[in-house]
Amino acid sequence: MTWWTRVRKTCGGDVSLSISTHVLDTARGRPAEGVPVVLERADGDGWARVGSGSTDRDGRLRDLVRDGSPLTEGRHRLTFDTGAYFRSAGVRAFYPEVSVVFVVESGEDHYHVSLLLNPYGYSTYRGS
Repeated sequence: MTWWTRVRKTCGGDVSLSISTHVLDTARGRPAEGVPVVLERADGDGWARVGSGSTDRDGRLRDLVRDGSPLTEGRHRLTFDTGAYFRSAGVRAFYPEVSVVFVVESGEDHYHVSLLLNPYGYSTYRGS
């Protein structure tokens, strides 16, 4: 739990969960601008859309949760449309999309999922 979460809880404030991402194009050595991203949560046997957007000039999408949509505990999935990104750059790529499934747990207020990307590979990690 971060210090800010503790302060907000102590003061009686609501603590809202947030999810952000950062995509870096390791082949070009710069942020991946314009990558479409969809956030979903597990819903029974399927997935329910929670939010979406595209990365900015810095390769970031700072808040994937739509206004008014609560982020709940459980399994979530980020899907990055890497095919659209590479097509717009005129680059052939092996992976048309990257899906990252992770678990949102109580006691945490922010999740930052980073993607390191190139036309023939990728890596992901939880950032801060």
